[in-house]
Amino acid sequence: MTARLFKIFCAAVTTLGVIVLVIVLFHIFREGLRWVDVQFLESFPSRFPEKAGIKSALWGTIWLISLTALFSIPIGVGAAIYLEEYAQKGAVNSFIDINISNLAGVPSIVYGILGLTMFVRFCGFDRSVLSGSLTMSLLILPVIIIASREAIRAVPGSIRHAAYALGATKWQTVKSHVIPAAMPGILTGIILAFSRALGETAPLVMIGALAYVAFVPEGPMDSFTALPIQIFNWASRPQEEFHQLAAGAIIVLLAVLFAMNSLAVYIRESAERKHK
Repeated sequence: MTARLFKIFCAAVTTLGVIVLVIVLFHIFREGLRWVDVQFLESFPSRFPEKAGIKSALWGTIWLISLTALFSIPIGVGAAIYLEEYAQKGAVNSFIDINISNLAGVPSIVYGILGLTMFVRFCGFDRSVLSGSLTMSLLILPVIIIASREAIRAVPGSIRHAAYALGATKWQTVKSHVIPAAMPGILTGIILAFSRALGETAPLVMIGALAYVAFVPEGPMDSFTALPIQIFNWASRPQEEFHQLAAGAIIVLLAVLFAMNSLAVYIRESAERKHK
């Protein structure tokens, strides 16, 4: 009886969540879909709603996510491999483990303050794409490390023992057997991490990313804006037309997120088929 009530409760809260999500998406598409066209994608922001677009924000987001991936994936996955396969188990490892778990729960605005102090002021990168991507890398590194460690930890020990029995070295075992077996879980963690990074606004506002940019970044040291900041800027204005533009930008942001996740899922499925 208790199990059945729990099952009904889980089904009810899941249904409630889906209903709320559908209502929100319906409202966004109803308000913003008519603004999404080629002119919207190829125009810079403007104080006239009919001339406003997201070109600089869209390209800024692409620059930001690309550089964030370049920094965070090798460091995050490499740290997870080292901590699981090479580091000695002990007090130091436990201390690092606890701190990585704590960092995953730190509010994003704190990473913005850290990025402002370290990258913008101390390193002198100013309010550039590089500062933004390094700050976002700090934000998602704990998620990538934790997910990658769990995926590596889930690889059966028998695979490692079989490789050692055939004369493989530690590096050969990790490269040819452990990483391919853990790759689906690692990619799932990367998908979750970048889904968070794509929608974060607070760290970018904190490091001073511009709300109005009428150019496309051409290098890592250029100023930039991003879709979440553009959406925040339009949504904070009193005119109804800008609220509808914000809804249109949310649709584009969801499309970018869907495309990025679809690519990651395709790579994950390919890795799973290859490993089988």
